[in-house]
Amino acid sequence: MIDREQFIDLIIEPTLEELGMFSAAASELVLGTAIQESRLTYIKQLGTGPALGVCQMEPNTHDDIWNNYLTYRDGLAEAVLRIGGEDSREMIWNLRYSVAMCRVHYRRVRFPLPQAGDLKGQAQYWKDHYNTDLGRGTTEEYISNWRKAHES
Repeated sequence: MIDREQFIDLIIEPTLEELGMFSAAASELVLGTAIQESRLTYIKQLGTGPALGVCQMEPNTHDDIWNNYLTYRDGLAEAVLRIGGEDSREMIWNLRYSVAMCRVHYRRVRFPLPQAGDLKGQAQYWKDHYNTDLGRGTTEEYISNWRKAHES
């Protein structure tokens, strides 16, 4: 497992700063997403699933972000390109790119991020906007995994 504090200090925060999208709330939500999706361990979805990277984003979602969002936001697209390329497979080995794409995914949502420290709100936001109703994950699982990761 990736050390949680190092992941925050060396990957999440510098990446969000470079994108101009850092806030404590965003940092916590991206961390929670990575904990829930990959347990800060897996870089490819277990089994036959297509999800890639520490935030377990599917290639179709990645490509949709590029084709229908970043294409129309030159400054943000340039910032993302400084971190990684446009190939979804890069999320496997480039932790910063996986984090950047996760944050951009949440940026597309019209609703504001939950406040920092609002674990239940973050879990619901993740479920509504990252995992969706079609996903098997639950808000209870998100909260449980967050707490387990913070015990160690």
